[in-house]
Amino acid sequence: MGVTAMTDNPTREASQPDPDGVPQDWQGHPTPPEGLSVWATAQRTGPVQRRGRYVPESVKHPARMLPAIAAHAVHAYTQPGDLVLDPMCGIGTTLVEAIHAGRDAIGVEYEPRWSNIADANITHAHHHGATGRASVVRGDATRLSALLPAALTGQVALVVTSPPYGPTVHGLVRPGEDGVAKFDNAYNDGADRGNLAYRDLTGLADGFEQILRGCALLLRPGGTVVVTARPWRKHGQLVDLPSAVIAAGVRAGLTPTERCVALLAAVRDGQLIARPSFFQLQQIRKARSRDTPLHLITHEDVLIFRQPPAENHSGSEISNPGEGGVLA
Repeated sequence: MGVTAMTDNPTREASQPDPDGVPQDWQGHPTPPEGLSVWATAQRTGPVQRRGRYVPESVKHPARMLPAIAAHAVHAYTQPGDLVLDPMCGIGTTLVEAIHAGRDAIGVEYEPRWSNIADANITHAHHHGATGRASVVRGDATRLSALLPAALTGQVALVVTSPPYGPTVHGLVRPGEDGVAKFDNAYNDGADRGNLAYRDLTGLADGFEQILRGCALLLRPGGTVVVTARPWRKHGQLVDLPSAVIAAGVRAGLTPTERCVALLAAVRDGQLIARPSFFQLQQIRKARSRDTPLHLITHEDVLIFRQPPAENHSGSEISNPGEGGVLA
């Protein structure tokens, strides 16, 4: 499935150039020109994007979404006052960017360690002027209907989330006398296998389908789901997570509408400036030393689904059944 142009971007906000010549919205988030499927979300590094906007403990999560990716999705697919959901919210990146943009947000997180940090990030955002409301629910996102209030049914305008890539990811590094030590690279200590990160691709896709089914019940007619995902290699073989996510969304009753890319590399003078991790560089160098032509990862797939519009008795579509206002 190839990259397709964006066909619907209803809430693009007035933009202005930044020092690098890339248009920005009113909050300083990069916005690509109209009609492009490429999101310029890494003009600044992840640490720079989070600095002062998130509590320091946020760096401990092994697979943080770039704030600019969440912010772009929020601005592109919602209006101020809309409700945004992240069923696998981690440290609360989606929630923080939503409430800074004047939207309300609710997140679900399986591991208490991350949900506590998400709570701290929401409080931090409010102390720095965020006007939206947000809350985090602890629990298993495959059981959304049992976790969230029934009053949320049909109220969510946008879902933004990302499935895990496995029990361990790149994490952080610290140089020492015995070489480079890796830490904060796992979702938990391995004792609790309830996290989807510990399932194989089939199990992960099945669990993610359950999550999307729950999201579909909460979405308002015409609501949007944005999922970031990228393939990875296991024992040298490519694991096609994006295709598995698309199939899961279709099985959940959602309609795929767009496939975009969110850059993990900066754009400078028409060139991509990669921002690889230490371990990604190490893996690429080892592969090339074995004459395996691997390349640095410079983007994530952005898979966009829509909840089919409701129909009234005359057969005409109803795209927005009502307003939010369900968060305390």
